[in-house]
Amino acid sequence: MRLTGQWITRWPVNLMINRVGEGDSRISGVRVLLVGGGGREHALALGLVADSGVSALIAAPGNPGIAGVAELRAVTPTDPAAVAALAVEVAADLVVVGPEAPLVAGVADAVRAKGIAVFGPSGAAAQLEGSKAFAKDVMTAAGVPTARAYVCADEESTARALDEFGAPYVVKDDGLAAGKGVVVTDDRAAALAHANECGRVVVEEFLDGPEVSLFVVTDGEAALPLVPAQDFKRLGDGDTGPNTGGMGAYAPLAWAPSGLVDDVMRDVVHPTLAEMRRRGTPFAGLLYVGLAITAAGPRVIEFNARFGDPETQVVLALLETPLGGLLHAAATGTLAEHPPLQWRDGSAVTVVLASAGYPAAPRTGDVITGADRPGIIHAGTARRASDGALLSAGGRVLCGTATGADLAAARDAAYALVDGVELAGSQHRTDIAAAAIEDRITIPG
Repeated sequence: MRLTGQWITRWPVNLMINRVGEGDSRISGVRVLLVGGGGREHALALGLVADSGVSALIAAPGNPGIAGVAELRAVTPTDPAAVAALAVEVAADLVVVGPEAPLVAGVADAVRAKGIAVFGPSGAAAQLEGSKAFAKDVMTAAGVPTARAYVCADEESTARALDEFGAPYVVKDDGLAAGKGVVVTDDRAAALAHANECGRVVVEEFLDGPEVSLFVVTDGEAALPLVPAQDFKRLGDGDTGPNTGGMGAYAPLAWAPSGLVDDVMRDVVHPTLAEMRRRGTPFAGLLYVGLAITAAGPRVIEFNARFGDPETQVVLALLETPLGGLLHAAATGTLAEHPPLQWRDGSAVTVVLASAGYPAAPRTGDVITGADRPGIIHAGTARRASDGALLSAGGRVLCGTATGADLAAARDAAYALVDGVELAGSQHRTDIAAAAIEDRITIPG
């Protein structure tokens, strides 16, 4: 193992990373309010309650899975005043904002105004995810390696950009689209139609190479990268079908280039954080860096302002460091004092079980059975008032998350979880992590 600066050069899973000081990250008696109610939030809830320093966990609005480990409270997550008032009411010491929409709406600002620590960026800083055009502007100013792009607001400019870059065409909705605002297609007419539906878009050159999701915890100055993961955006096996919010993920990435995290921290993360500070909108929280590993090196596909879903499920399954203490350090500006992160041996895989009709027209209200086992993460579920039956309540309903001594064992265990769930019309991919296990992932060169 070799440590360089604040991050590492290779990724054996059992190592400790990010040596930024030998301080103590332990917390005690911390009351946490977790905002959100999806699969990411269920994974965060499990990590938070496992931290002995967290004395109480309240989730708003939560979901039936989260209800097993936290007190649920009703709130509109995108209402800053309502979330801030709830944080005061429950005497929260730390608020963790899960989804992107509340962050862009300014929930973190409202909570901070009450004097309560928040893990999540300000509304202004969350524009790194809220606007693809803003993120591109920041990347350009910071010298971050990324795809060439044009911001287009009419059909004529979009057509010119599509013709300049050629196929495959990449068109991204400028605003939030729940992970489904991106179209990558060889069909120029389909690309143009998507742009017309969105209004304002970013048209990019296509980046060829396997994709990587890198989560970085930051207080605006110090930054700690987590284990890289890979997710699967397309609905069907072999990366076919429409884009979704994510159909599965795995970590770590044995095929990733040596020094990948070093390079991304040096060339992407720290320049971006510096540019955000220069603009007077420092970014504190979780910076998600979506990457393509091209022949020319890592290139940024996108930034998100929060933990990705479903990558969170596998990354946190491997994190041994107490989660509450880590997020508290970032929220209180003390991340530079945090000790090295520790990781469990082995690998983790998650497989998403989606409802019939997802992503175009998800069917809800179907009864779910077999979802009461450890490793089942709830994403879009609800309880029927009359009898307490578990029902589907969204597009991505559940995911089976498992760890194993190696990637193959973790994959087998994750699919065993999914296979044990009964949901009429459900769909899931059967090839999550298969290419990595079979050594079929290649980096252009």
